[in-house]
Amino acid sequence: MLIRVADGRARVVGEIRALAPLMSALAAPVPARGPWLTAALNAQSARPFHRPRCRAVVVEQHPQGRPEGAALLSFRRRGPVTAVTLLGAEAGPVPEGRPQNRLYARDDAAADRLAGGVAELLDGLRSPWTLRLAGLPLGDPTVRRLAAAMPGASLATTRSRRLVDELDTVGEVHRSLAPDQLERWLPAVLARVPVAERAFLRAAARLHAAIGQLEVAVVPGAGQPAAVLLTLLDRRADGVDRWPWWGASAVGGLRRELGSPWVALTASAGLAELGRRGVATRGAGAG
Repeated sequence: MLIRVADGRARVVGEIRALAPLMSALAAPVPARGPWLTAALNAQSARPFHRPRCRAVVVEQHPQGRPEGAALLSFRRRGPVTAVTLLGAEAGPVPEGRPQNRLYARDDAAADRLAGGVAELLDGLRSPWTLRLAGLPLGDPTVRRLAAAMPGASLATTRSRRLVDELDTVGEVHRSLAPDQLERWLPAVLARVPVAERAFLRAAARLHAAIGQLEVAVVPGAGQPAAVLLTLLDRRADGVDRWPWWGASAVGGLRRELGSPWVALTASAGLAELGRRGVATRGAGAG
């Protein structure tokens, strides 16, 4: 299998589109599909400062063949250190309670090659780096191979708290998939979201409403909604999967409970040398 790296926003957008059949074959969740990732990429690219650099590590059987695997990564400089995460991990609010992200691999052979490609990309970085790949399903074959290939890498399992929709128990609820209803209530949503996350939430909500993958639920109030909830909809062969994404309520009807576990991989390189250089510099200054 061949490995290549696509660098930059335009090329990564193209890779996301090419990955659509593989995403479907792997039953990737909505936050690991093209519309969500494109919204995250656009929101990050629109930031005036500290824009991350995106890259896609792609596994193919043949040049320009169908993708057999891929890792969509974001690289952000934090001082002298490059922080590497999954694309979209820092764009804005994500639905919780189950694994949101994916390292796409059609089979074990693709997972093995993909892990090697990610490790090679990290080894080629000139600066010290940290790696955090979170929100991945337990037993992910690429994560397992990456952890084995990186000395000092660690795996941690986390259970986040999923949002539970019980709005029907507190009053009359208006639910709609219509984009114009989203636009009606979007200002009330954005007013409750941190400023840095508003651009992504706005873009992602509008995009998923346009393709019928977002429901907005509102409990009316005096002037402002008493409660509002955004739910992602994933239509599958066995029915519609509803995943509450973001909500706020002054009258109850929304609660959180423990969800399914997910795994995170963390690793780093060059930080010890950076620390020694810092100590040496301070010592020279003291002298």
